[in-house]
Amino acid sequence: MAIAIENRWKKAMLLPLPDDFLRFEVTNNISADAQAAMALYRQQMPQYVAPNHMGRLSITCAQAKLARNYGLTRMDPYVRIRVGHYVYETHTDPNGGKNPRWNRVIQSQLPVGVNTMYVEIYDECSFKMDELIAWCEIKIPERVFAGETHEEWYPLSGKQGDGLEGAIDIVLSFSNQPTMQPYMYQTATAAPLLMVPPGRPMPIFVPPQQPATVVVQGGAPIPPVVGGVPQPQPPPPQLSAEELKQIQEMFPNIDTEVVKTVFEANRGNKDATINSLLQMNE
Repeated sequence: MAIAIENRWKKAMLLPLPDDFLRFEVTNNISADAQAAMALYRQQMPQYVAPNHMGRLSITCAQAKLARNYGLTRMDPYVRIRVGHYVYETHTDPNGGKNPRWNRVIQSQLPVGVNTMYVEIYDECSFKMDELIAWCEIKIPERVFAGETHEEWYPLSGKQGDGLEGAIDIVLSFSNQPTMQPYMYQTATAAPLLMVPPGRPMPIFVPPQQPATVVVQGGAPIPPVVGGVPQPQPPPPQLSAEELKQIQEMFPNIDTEVVKTVFEANRGNKDATINSLLQMNE
C-alpha cells in the first residue's frame, strides 16, 4: 500500500502557479474610495425636518467604560439609541471588552415634546441572541437646546445595579435648521410623496402647495416645476485649487474626484468635508 502511494506521488507534477491563481477580476471600474464617497453622499444629503419636529439632534457616541466583561471571551459591544420612535445603532467594536470605542455620530430628527433618549449597550453574539449589557435614560439638557454642545459621562445600569454598570461618553448638540433634503417623487395624488433617504424612518407627506422635486436615485435631480415653468437650481459649490491642494495634502490616498464629491455633499463646508474624509479614512 505504501509503495503504491509513493508511486502516485512520483507521477505528480509540480509547476509554478499562474499570477491570476485564485484571484477575481474586478469588472467595476469605480474605485473603493469612489463607492464610499457615493454612499456617504446618500447618507449626508441635506435633511428635511418633518412636521411636528423641533430640529436635528446630533449624538456622538464616543466610548464606554464597563464594570464587567460578561462571557468567556472579550465582549463585542455596540450601542442602540432611541429618540422618540427613531432607533439607531452603532457599529460593533470587536473585542471591545470593558472599554469599547465607537466614535459614531448620529443625526436624528427630534420630535416635538421629546426631551429624553434611551441608550442600550449590547454584546453581539454569534450563536444566540445579542445580550443586553447596560442601559440608561438621558434627559437632554436645556443648554443643548440653547445651542451649546454638551459632553458628559452618563452612569449605566445593569446586572450590577442602578448606575453601577459603568459609564458611557455622549456628546449632544442641537440645530433647529433643516439639514436633510428628502427624495421626492411626483404621484397622481394632489400632494407629492416624500421618501426619506435609505436608513431614515417612515415616509412623510408634504402639503400640496409645496413644489415637488423629482429625484431619481443614482441620477441628477430634476428642477422643481412651478406653474409649468422649471425653476433654476443653484450651482453646486466649487472647490478652489488652493483648498483642493490643502485637503489632498491631508488625505494623499483619497482620489481627487472623491474629495470633490464629498465637498459637494457637504454643501461647500470645508470643515465638514474634512470630518467626513477623516471618517472614511479610519
